[in-house]
Amino acid sequence: MKILAFETSCDETSCAVVEDGKKVLSCIIASQIDIFKNYGGVIPEIASREHIKQITQCYEKALEEANITINNIDLIATTTNPGLIGSLLVGVECAKTLSYIYNKPIIGVNHIYGHIYANNIEHDIKFPSLAVVLSGGHSEFTLMDKHNSYKKIGHTKDDAIGETFDKVARILDLEYPGGPKLEKLARKGKNTYNLPIAMHNEKYNLSFSGLKSACINLVHNSKQRNEEINKADLAASFQYSAVKQITDKIEMILNDNKDIKQIMLAGGVAANTYIREQIQEVANKYNIEFIYPKILYCTDNAAMIGAAAYYKYQNQGPDNLNIVASPND
Repeated sequence: MKILAFETSCDETSCAVVEDGKKVLSCIIASQIDIFKNYGGVIPEIASREHIKQITQCYEKALEEANITINNIDLIATTTNPGLIGSLLVGVECAKTLSYIYNKPIIGVNHIYGHIYANNIEHDIKFPSLAVVLSGGHSEFTLMDKHNSYKKIGHTKDDAIGETFDKVARILDLEYPGGPKLEKLARKGKNTYNLPIAMHNEKYNLSFSGLKSACINLVHNSKQRNEEINKADLAASFQYSAVKQITDKIEMILNDNKDIKQIMLAGGVAANTYIREQIQEVANKYNIEFIYPKILYCTDNAAMIGAAAYYKYQNQGPDNLNIVASPND
């Protein structure tokens, strides 16, 4: 089964052709990072206009790179939610138009499930599995006992970890996107600042707003007192506190669910090597397999949507042209 997939939930315009949910025949990504460096973050209206400019080119290039035509496509998939509504609409309406014109079945895919299935492109998901989804807009824990079966057991109560990384990076005067630059800076520092580790008493849920505020207040107060901040040490201290909360929760989940066979890391923040190292330590401690996607499939991309669409289609068949974009999960 050849699936033509679209992903436009935020600021990457992506189109891919995926065969049987595993083999990526093409994956085209048009990034808007250079545009939003000038703003320090994504501007939704600008993002959606850029998607309109790029979507047709990405679609045509994806088919060309896969060396097929639209006639060879068996299913069209698109991210329907969650995300920026203006951005989502571009991908959804493009997919629906192609589905209507060429009489191809269509299926809508949850963006977060796409991130999870990015793991299945180069690995095999083993059930029961714990998915740790960490991105700019999402931070959550999901249990899977079979394909296309998701049970969310914990999530952030406020900011997502990726958003927090970017905002603390901005406090440290690092260029957008700040998350990767903060990780690089943290490698040069030590955990010397006493920063909070939140959510000790709320089961599997997470919180990052207090940690972000602690960093902001620390920098502000130091400036008021004309004290110099060691940026590398603050980056290292922040990263330690943010990730320690996650690994503590993973251990709690593993202690409560003894049958879990695998931990999957997913989302843009999965590219962070420190987070990978810390979760790997937990996986080793519990003798559980730990997998994560390669960098290309960590960030938003259409290949992961095609991968998730295959298993959703096998489970429940196609959707219809009434599918709609929604900003909510």
